[in-house]
Amino acid sequence: MKTTKKISYLFVLFIYVSTYTNKAIAQEKQLFTLKGILSSEQVKVDGINIHLLKSTDKSLIKIEYSNAEGAFIFEKIPSGDYMIITQSMGFEKYSSAVIILNKDIDLGKISLKAVSKKLNEVTVTATRPFIQQQYDKTVINVENSISAVGSTALEVLAKAPGITLDQNENIAMRGKQGVLVMIDGKPVPMSGQDLASMLKGISANQIDKIDLITNPSAKYDAAGNAGIIDIKLKKGNNVGTNGNATLSYGQGKYAKLNPSFNFNHRTKTANVFGSYSYGFNQNFNQLAIFRDFYNLNNQLTGSNNYDNYSKFQFNNHNARIGSDFYLNKDITVGFSANGNYNSGEVNSNNLANSFNGQSQSTGTFNTVADNSPHRENNSINLNYRHKLDTAGKELAIDLDYANFTSEEIQNNLTNYFDVNGAQAKSPYQLRGNLNGSLSIKSFRVDYQQQIRAIKTKLEMGVKSSWVKSDNDVQFYDLSNGGNVLDANKSNHFIYDENINAAYLNASRSFKKISLQLGLRAENTNADGFQLTDQSRFDRNYTQLFPSAYVGYKFTENSDLGISLSRRINRPSYRQLNPFKVFLDPLTYSTGNPYLKPELTNSFELTHTYQQKYITKLGYSKTTDNILTVLSPDAQPNSVIQTNRNLAEFDYFNFSFGFPITLGKWLNSTNNALVYYGLYSGNLVNTDLKNSRVAFNFSSNNILKISPTVTGEVIGNYQSRNYYGPLDIKGNWGLTVGLQKQLLAKKASLKLSVSDVFYTTKIDAYTILTGYGEQFYQSRDSRVATLSFSYRFGKSQVSSSKRAGAADEEKRRAG
Repeated sequence: MKTTKKISYLFVLFIYVSTYTNKAIAQEKQLFTLKGILSSEQVKVDGINIHLLKSTDKSLIKIEYSNAEGAFIFEKIPSGDYMIITQSMGFEKYSSAVIILNKDIDLGKISLKAVSKKLNEVTVTATRPFIQQQYDKTVINVENSISAVGSTALEVLAKAPGITLDQNENIAMRGKQGVLVMIDGKPVPMSGQDLASMLKGISANQIDKIDLITNPSAKYDAAGNAGIIDIKLKKGNNVGTNGNATLSYGQGKYAKLNPSFNFNHRTKTANVFGSYSYGFNQNFNQLAIFRDFYNLNNQLTGSNNYDNYSKFQFNNHNARIGSDFYLNKDITVGFSANGNYNSGEVNSNNLANSFNGQSQSTGTFNTVADNSPHRENNSINLNYRHKLDTAGKELAIDLDYANFTSEEIQNNLTNYFDVNGAQAKSPYQLRGNLNGSLSIKSFRVDYQQQIRAIKTKLEMGVKSSWVKSDNDVQFYDLSNGGNVLDANKSNHFIYDENINAAYLNASRSFKKISLQLGLRAENTNADGFQLTDQSRFDRNYTQLFPSAYVGYKFTENSDLGISLSRRINRPSYRQLNPFKVFLDPLTYSTGNPYLKPELTNSFELTHTYQQKYITKLGYSKTTDNILTVLSPDAQPNSVIQTNRNLAEFDYFNFSFGFPITLGKWLNSTNNALVYYGLYSGNLVNTDLKNSRVAFNFSSNNILKISPTVTGEVIGNYQSRNYYGPLDIKGNWGLTVGLQKQLLAKKASLKLSVSDVFYTTKIDAYTILTGYGEQFYQSRDSRVATLSFSYRFGKSQVSSSKRAGAADEEKRRAG
C-alpha cells in the first residue's frame, strides 16, 4: 500500500510540474509542421507519395501521403534544411528547392504534371545510411548493407556497433550481457546457444532494420538489463505488387548458399506480405584448451590439453506470411505467421592429453561425436489497431502463440590410450536422446491518448504470458554392447512460468524541455519440477520498474537528455534446467535451478549536436549478475560449465558517435565506446574483484564510386576486457564489399569479403581457486560472398493509401 501511494504521488507531482512549467515557458514549439496541397488539372491527386529528405545528403526522414483533396502534412519535424519530392505512377516527379524549417511552414499549392505515357517503374532515390544514431537507439538499416547479403541475422549483429559475441556466441551490448532480443517487437524466449541457433536461421535478406535500444521506456518488457535488440522484418509499403529475389553463394573454408524471396501486395483494402529463404551453411569451430588443476596449497595436481575440431552443416528453411486488412480509415486487423525449420549434422573430434602434477604425460583420450540436431520454431500473431478519434486516442491488441521444439541424437565414442599409444581401457560409448518443447501464449493491450488540457501524452497497457518448457534428456551407455540408461546423466525437467505486467507512461514537451515518466509492474509466477528425483521449486514475486527521461534543448543544434531505468534479466529456461550435457568424459555442462534473476539500475546522459553527433555517458549497477562459469567438478581433473550468480557488477561507459561526409562519395558512420566493468563477489570459492577499462570502435563506410557502383568498408576493434573471471584478449576485423547496379537499377550484383585478415579469433584465460584455463578459438569467419538480387513489381494503383492508426509505423523511415 505504501508503494502504491508513492507511485500516485510521483504521477501527481509530474503532472503538476508539467502544468506549472507550461505556464512559465512561452508556448513556442520545439518541433515544426510542414504542409502543402498537391494539385493537377488532369488527374486526381489522392494517395501521392511525398518524401521528406535532408537537403544535405538526401537521406530519407519521413514519408506521407496526400488525401483526396491533395493535402499533406509533416508534423513534429525538428528544425533543419529539407526538401520534398513526390513519387507517383501518374505524375512527373516533383522536387522542391531547399526548405529552411525554423517555423511552421505552409507551402501552399504545388502543381503536378500528369505523365503522357505509362511509366515502367518508379525509383525512390532517397537512401537511408547503413547506421543511424538516434538519442535513444541505434538503427542498423540492414537492407542498405552490401556485406549483409547472404549473411545470417547473427552475423549482421556481430558487425553492429557495440555488439560482441563470446566463445559460446552469447550476445553482449556495449560490453554487457543480458540482452533481450525481439523480432517485430515480440520477445524471443531464448538465450545463449539456443538464441544463436535461431538467429542463424534468419537470413539477412529478410531483415529491414535492427534497432539497438540501450535504455528502453516502461512500455517495453522489463527483461534485458543490457538493452533490447529489435529485429524488424521486411514488410513493403509500396502500392501494387512488389518483391525481391536474391541468390547468394559464400565460400570460406566451407560453402554457404542462401536463396531468398520476399513479396508484398498492397491494395486499398489490404496488404499481403510474405518471404521465404533457404540456408545451407557449413562452418567449423577450432578450439584449443589448456587446463590446470591445483590443490589447496596452490600446487599443480594435473593438466589436460585439448585440441578440438568440429564441423557443422545446417539446412534451414524460414518462411513468413501475413496480411493487414483496412476495415475503414481507422481500423486495421492483421495476422502474421512464421516458421523456421532447421536440421543439421555436427561432427567433432576431440583429442586430449593428460598430465600429472609434475607435467608428465599420463596418456590421452580421443572423443569422436556425431550429433543430429533438429529444431522447429512456429509462431502466429493476430493484431487489431483502432484509431478512436482525431485527437490521438489509439487502441492496439495483440494475441501471440509460439511453439519451439528440438530433437537431437548424440553419439559419442571415447578411446583411451597410455603414454605409448596402446589402448589403456575399454572404449566408452554414449548415446543421447535430447527432446525439448517450449510453448508461449500471450496477449497485450496498449492504449494511448493526448490530454489536451495539460498537453500530455499518456500511454498505458497490460500484458500476460504463459510459458511451458518440457525437456526430456536420456543418455544410454552402449560400451559393453548393451543399451543401459545412465541415470546420472538423464533427466526430465518441466518448467511453467506466468508473467503479468501493466505499465503507464506520461510524456510532455515544452519549448526547451521534454519530460517522460513511466512505471511498469511485473508479477512473476514460476514452477519447476524435476521428474527424475521428484524435486520441485517455485518462485512468486512482484517487482516495479520505473523509468524517467528529461530532455533540455539548449539551441537548435544542441540538446541534452537524462534517462533512468530499472530492468531485470530472468534466467532462461535452459539455464534453469539441471540436466547434464556430455561434451567429453571430463567436461559437462548443466543448468542451475537455483539461479536468481539479475536486477539492474541504470543512468544515461545523452548529448546530441546537429542531430548527428551523439555522446553518451552511463552507469549501471547489477545485483545477482548471471555468469557462465567453468569450474572443477567432483571427479578429479574434470570441469563443469554452468551459470552462477555473482553479487555485483558495476558498469561505467562513455560513447561517441560521429558521421563523416566527404562530398558525395563518402558517407562514414563511426562509433567509439570506452567502458569500465567491475565484477565483485565470491564465485566458486574465489573472491572476485576483476575490473578493466576497455575500448570498442567501429567504422562503417559507404563509398560512391560511380552512379551505379558503390563500395563498403566495415572495420571494428575490441580491446582486452573481462567477463567475470574470464580475461579476453583484444581482436579486430575488416569487411569489404562492392555493389554494381544493373538493369536500370532493378538488379544488383554484390561481392563482399568478411574478416579479410582472419583476425576475429578469441584468446582468453580464467583463474579460479583450484583451476586455471586458457583457450584459443576460431571459426569460418573469412568468407567471400557473391550475390545477385532482382527487384520486381510495378505500382498499379496510386490512390490506395489510407491513413489509419496502424499506418504510422509503416510510413516512418529510420
